[in-house]
Amino acid sequence: MGCYVCGARQTDPARGASPWQRGVVGGQQVLGCPDCQASGEWAASLDRCAGCGSTALARRLGETTCGACGQAGDGLPAALPPPRRSPAPGSPAGPGALADEVRAALDRAFGRG
Repeated sequence: MGCYVCGARQTDPARGASPWQRGVVGGQQVLGCPDCQASGEWAASLDRCAGCGSTALARRLGETTCGACGQAGDGLPAALPPPRRSPAPGSPAGPGALADEVRAALDRAFGRG
């Protein structure tokens, strides 16, 4: 799953917790990359709790729960809106990039040149 805003794909952090954040948009759980978090686009796209207005929503087993006030329920839109911008052609998130990365990883793992 890539960043909801820019489409960049998540990578494993070297050590420690991932800098990526989870959120809920249109009643679906999405991820936000560190760059979009810093730019403010991430927070602007997130759904808010109907009770307290927090964006600390989590989606589990088909139910949305607020991490701030504990309110649970599905008062959110059912459809996930499209990402705010699409990845640039040739970027790591562009078409075919995942297949290329998987092929390269397999080549490294099996010592293929």
